[in-house]
Amino acid sequence: MLRAWLAALVLALPFPAAAAEGQVTGTDVAEIRAVIHRQIDAFRRDDAQSAFALVSPGVQRTFGTPERFLDAVRAGYRAVYRPASVSFLELVVMSGDVVQQVQVTDRSGSVWVAYYAMQRQRDGSWRTNGCHLIQPSRIISA
Repeated sequence: MLRAWLAALVLALPFPAAAAEGQVTGTDVAEIRAVIHRQIDAFRRDDAQSAFALVSPGVQRTFGTPERFLDAVRAGYRAVYRPASVSFLELVVMSGDVVQQVQVTDRSGSVWVAYYAMQRQRDGSWRTNGCHLIQPSRIISA
């Protein structure tokens, strides 16, 4: 239920006009990936303050405190909370939404794709604006 609520939150949050113009540069892509990497590192250290500082103001208002945010990630997003490995996939801009796809392998060896909604701030920096975690279906050969 928590995962469904967080997924709905991702879809409900607005994105700024700058992203809607589709102006995402190579520098933006590098910064977006650095932000996600720093947030995952903060999760690995249980550093709620640092992880919370990397989310958009809207997400901060929703959770209220860094501890509540980290508790939600710990409970519903174990794959990004304690990943065994992380690989950045394609960044896409669709209908103005900037989404960084990240392949995450959890500690049990299961592969997930995390869709990080990103939000450009007024100062030009990027913050995570939600994450939708999907475990791709597996195809078994007969």
